[in-house]
Amino acid sequence: MSASCCTPGRDPGTAGGVAAPIRAAGARTTRMIRLPGGRFLMGTEDEEGYPADGEGPVREIDLSPFAIEATTVTNTQFATFVKATGYATDAERHDFSFVFEGFLSEEVATSSPVVHEVPWWHAVAGAFWKHPEGPGSSIASRQNHPVVHVSWNDAQAYCAWAGTRLPSEAEWEYAARGGLEQRRYPWGDELMPKGRHQCNIWQGVFPTVNTGAGGYLGTAPAKAYRPNGHGLYNVVGNVWEWCGDWFSADFHTTGPRSDPTGPPSGLAKVMRGGSHMCHSSYCNRYRVAARSSNTPDSSAGNIGFRVAF
Repeated sequence: MSASCCTPGRDPGTAGGVAAPIRAAGARTTRMIRLPGGRFLMGTEDEEGYPADGEGPVREIDLSPFAIEATTVTNTQFATFVKATGYATDAERHDFSFVFEGFLSEEVATSSPVVHEVPWWHAVAGAFWKHPEGPGSSIASRQNHPVVHVSWNDAQAYCAWAGTRLPSEAEWEYAARGGLEQRRYPWGDELMPKGRHQCNIWQGVFPTVNTGAGGYLGTAPAKAYRPNGHGLYNVVGNVWEWCGDWFSADFHTTGPRSDPTGPPSGLAKVMRGGSHMCHSSYCNRYRVAARSSNTPDSSAGNIGFRVAF
């Protein structure tokens, strides 16, 4: 097992193969927002940023028109995919996924290995999208929440079935900015304008006390909070979102400026947006320009995805 600041992951080279995508022509989602593309300023040199992640430099990017879903894929949508195809996720094939200790009973926490670099994460046997905290847990009350415990491979399989794709990192950032130029968040530069919570992130003292002041302790519904200027919900906080690109901290400094898609190969895939476990004292990657990554077969209780076309 490996670990990053934001999510734990399976070690590169341990995937054991990738299930073949299942295609179903015409099964596209119905909540796509069409965006005109054009030129925008990508990246940041914000003093709150992480230069080592490759958040900068700020550069002009040109994008072709594209469409992107207003929300992350929900449990209901993913269940429809699984029912139609019989698809088994990487978490099911590996027979474990990573769960935050605060959501586990003492018995499960004690019996589940911890990730030593980030000991609040446990590798829980039997945890997957349908049982997000392991055996006995349920998504019955979370049908409209983002599906979690999905790997990049799983997201790709869903996209193949739905006739969609994962957004490129550049498309994701353009869409997440909501038409604002070089703002820290999708709504502006202030985290809580007029004292109002705008996204689902950790409230309290990480990782021991979460007050839930923003309304949620774990994931929030996919349409919680107000959408950004492009009509996208929860592009920061709630769950990390897979992008199509391989991750690199420096490829973009000399890479293409028109419809960039990242380096041709790599060990980890890009994730954007942060999650409900982000906190300013530890991981303020709920900023629009923030980046992270994980191996394509990794999954955790704070990783989801949205689709593009």
